[in-house]
Amino acid sequence: MRSVIKALRRTAAVGLLLCLAACGDAGDAPKPQPVTTTAADPATQVLQAKASPTLAAVRARGYLACGVNAGLAGFAFPDDKGTWRGFDVDICRAVAAAVLGDAKAVRFTAIPAQDRFAALSSGKIDILSRNTSWTFGRDAGALDFPAVTYFDGQGFLAPKALGLASADELNGARICVQAGTASEQNLADYFKIRGLKYSAVVSESEAQARETYQGEGCDAYTADVSALASARSLMNNPNAHVVLPTVISKEPLGPVVRQDDPAWTDIVRWSVYALMLGEELELTADNVAEARDDSQDPRVRRLLGAQGNLGPLLGLKADWAFQAIRQVGAYDEVFRRNLGQGSPLKLERGLNALWNAPQPGLHYPPPVR
Repeated sequence: MRSVIKALRRTAAVGLLLCLAACGDAGDAPKPQPVTTTAADPATQVLQAKASPTLAAVRARGYLACGVNAGLAGFAFPDDKGTWRGFDVDICRAVAAAVLGDAKAVRFTAIPAQDRFAALSSGKIDILSRNTSWTFGRDAGALDFPAVTYFDGQGFLAPKALGLASADELNGARICVQAGTASEQNLADYFKIRGLKYSAVVSESEAQARETYQGEGCDAYTADVSALASARSLMNNPNAHVVLPTVISKEPLGPVVRQDDPAWTDIVRWSVYALMLGEELELTADNVAEARDDSQDPRVRRLLGAQGNLGPLLGLKADWAFQAIRQVGAYDEVFRRNLGQGSPLKLERGLNALWNAPQPGLHYPPPVR
């Protein structure tokens, strides 16, 4: 039986060779056909979203619970009508627009620095957007920092009349600092390294520290440079005070969420990056609708939900980024009206410019694809 099978196999092989020879020119070897594979484009698929308990809770109640500073000009403060304004406030509004389609669907809670992490961990708030620095100790604990929204550093505010050129000239000075902040440790480290002496005048809030300094209860006030600019803008005579050129730390500021919901971390992260990508692609609150309908740039179309279907990856609708930009504005619009030339603070972009700006900064949002 085996010999018969072998004979049949030899006959079939010979027949195949004769057929191949007859189908081609003499002496031509059979040409291998290319193997074509169709790789599925993630942007054209309906992808399964990761479950987010926080997202489910936000949708069930119909609003985002956001923790903010009680009053920090430019970042978070209630105006004379009780409406919350500021850079950190707008970050929460962008998340609400992306998640709920409504930037106004936010309830803001003013939280002292000492209580901010407990409020987040307990579930009192869904997101903390309160000039908070991303540090190892915080990130390695129960917190997640989705993205940096503002690159800052700690500095010193002092009376212009003192004629100080550096923080090193504050040896023996009384220095106001807010309790429960990274500024306390940074201050201690800076003076210890240099063998300098100081007396800490600790305040429970930014407002108290500002008032103590203005009332000459201390010789200088230390905080993030942006917070010092904010404090100076509220003083009786802002021009009588100067932020010293010395910057003693790195303070990457941004929203904070709980570490036990990585899908929510992604939602907040990409809501922030959507604003930055909006600036990068020259989108604004005014032109984003036209861009969604008419732009042929695939980057714009993917971001705004006109091409592909990336929103479901976050558990959101296709137009999540469109809503954030349309209702809140791109990053440059948010910066300008709250902190930049359209605000009393008139801060320069500096490190907070995009990576491809004429004077490049550190913001480098990943691509949407």
